[in-house]
Amino acid sequence: MGERRRGTHLRRYRQIAEVLVRHGLGSLVSAAGLERFLPFPRAVLGRTALAEPPGRPARLRMALEELGTTFIKLGQILSTRADLLPPEYQAELARLQDQARPVPGEIIREILVEELGRPIEELFSTFDPSPLAAASIGQAHAAVLRDGREVVVKVRRPGVVEQVLEDLEILQNLAATASRHWDLADQYDIVGLAQEFAQTLEAELDYVREGRNAERIARAFAGDRGIHVPRVFWEATTSRVLTLERIRGIKISDLAALEEAGIDRSLLARRAARIILKMVFEDGFFHADPHPGNFFIEPGGRIGLIDFGMVGIIDDRTQLQLVDVLLAVTGQDVDRLVDVLGEMGVIQRRVNRALLRRDLEHLLARYYGRPLGEIEITPLLNDALAIVRRHRLRFPPNLALLAKTVAMNEGLGRQLDPSFNLTTVLVPYARRMVVRQFSPRFWSRRLTRASLDAIRLGMEMPEQLRRMIAEVERGGLEVGMRPEGFEPVIQRLERLANRIVLGIITAAFVIGLAVLLAVYPPPGWQRWAGFVFATGFAVAAVLGVYLAWSILRSGRP
Repeated sequence: MGERRRGTHLRRYRQIAEVLVRHGLGSLVSAAGLERFLPFPRAVLGRTALAEPPGRPARLRMALEELGTTFIKLGQILSTRADLLPPEYQAELARLQDQARPVPGEIIREILVEELGRPIEELFSTFDPSPLAAASIGQAHAAVLRDGREVVVKVRRPGVVEQVLEDLEILQNLAATASRHWDLADQYDIVGLAQEFAQTLEAELDYVREGRNAERIARAFAGDRGIHVPRVFWEATTSRVLTLERIRGIKISDLAALEEAGIDRSLLARRAARIILKMVFEDGFFHADPHPGNFFIEPGGRIGLIDFGMVGIIDDRTQLQLVDVLLAVTGQDVDRLVDVLGEMGVIQRRVNRALLRRDLEHLLARYYGRPLGEIEITPLLNDALAIVRRHRLRFPPNLALLAKTVAMNEGLGRQLDPSFNLTTVLVPYARRMVVRQFSPRFWSRRLTRASLDAIRLGMEMPEQLRRMIAEVERGGLEVGMRPEGFEPVIQRLERLANRIVLGIITAAFVIGLAVLLAVYPPPGWQRWAGFVFATGFAVAAVLGVYLAWSILRSGRP
């Protein structure tokens, strides 16, 4: 099935391979098994077809930009994954611009009529065909409803879903190939990463889901007059069209305009941080893209928040684990910290616990005795993520989004106020979370849930045991093993067996040729004897030389 579908995407596979080679990324072509899609001369000469900009990160960014929507989004998400990429790659990929040539206004009008089922004039008194912004997935237009309310209408570009779905299928095929041929890709579970990316991008294509995200956050701040979440107009919203109340104000990154408006930037930094921290630690559902372009300061100082395509979820279990991390860090309990990282899914493969423990111990020693409110989040995160990369650990998607959001939150605060320290705002939320997790109400709820689980297990246990005994009696019980520690031994045995077989074939060829000529000499064979012996000797010599070369190259039998 995979090979058949690969054939239907042949042109796109070839385009990806050619772009990577042209930007000097031939190693990625080899790892992903894309060489077969390249004509031979271009596979060789393509490496010098483009003058290389300085640095591999820049070449990767340029290649992703050239490959379009899906790959731009991939680069943007990777730029936030400090657990996977070193800082120089993150900084370069963060420069990816999600901009595209605008779709003509007449096509946008056709899409609106098709999606909404009504003439535009029945919904909007005015509609500006020139977009406010044009990105690779959709573009935004200013409009006014019939009742006079200003709105922003986001319209998905035609054909983008088909292209994205094709690229996502290709990426997952390439990830599967790379995991078989590249140890590093397998260790980082690149197949799982491709699946996570596909889910994230498919969610971003659905404007109905984005509208629901906006409404959920609006409900969480229903009683807070300091934040403005735009209203969703569902009568003009579909999976391809999203109509939101228009937010007007000063961009939070426009420091000069904030000063002119008399906005206290230090106070604003703390208020913006509290908005994100409340979502994370109280609501468990947070805006996961808090960059400056998504914050507007309205007259009076109210913060307007836009763009709800990327959100994160922190469930009760993860909140409890975060409390355990906090307690382990403040108590300098390295063993407990390693255990919690395993429970959170950060340690997904076999790891040298002693080395990991040593690195974490050194990390905690740098902050020993310092009050939590004096610790800067970004340096701490950078140090922790360096350990994560060194030991080839990986954050689950929700934790990766959380780490990125917290880092962006502190960066936004520092932009507004250079003396801003996120931990001073974080400490009260952390304390409340610790108190909540150890409150009688919380433990009574956990005990109730555990009691129900125990009752269910007690009722199901006899039936499960009966099935297990029946399987044993039928001889159908199997025990599976994953010999992860034996791979080097198995690979060495395979090489040894291959060389033995090659040696046997070489000897058999020589002996067989001699026996055949001795037992059954064909008529007139003397005329060809020299040629036959020379050919046989050449074949045997080539096989023997190859065998000796392979042994010498490896340095072991």
